[in-house]
Amino acid sequence: MSDTAEAFDALWADCTANRRLVPMPPQWNQLYGLLKNTRLKPSCGWEPPLPLILAAWHHTMPIEKQLRFKEHLEWAQQNDQLAQVGAFLRALREDQWCHLGEV
Repeated sequence: MSDTAEAFDALWADCTANRRLVPMPPQWNQLYGLLKNTRLKPSCGWEPPLPLILAAWHHTMPIEKQLRFKEHLEWAQQNDQLAQVGAFLRALREDQWCHLGEV
């Protein structure tokens, strides 16, 4: 396994510890703002897709939220931002995370 794969796996383990699902909407929006090279696609929509917050928060299943969040971490990995994003996420307080069973 490569160092980046190990780093990703370690970060994902931290992000899903204690039944964590995704960062709470304000923190998830902050995380998305950190991502480099986000762009509006010609066909509409963003790459990577926007966080499932605001109205989408109440209309998506927990697994959809978690998969979108994982997609954001994968984007960070592809853009050499895993350390930066990991530092941000690991600094969040537990009450800044949404946990399984809370949505």
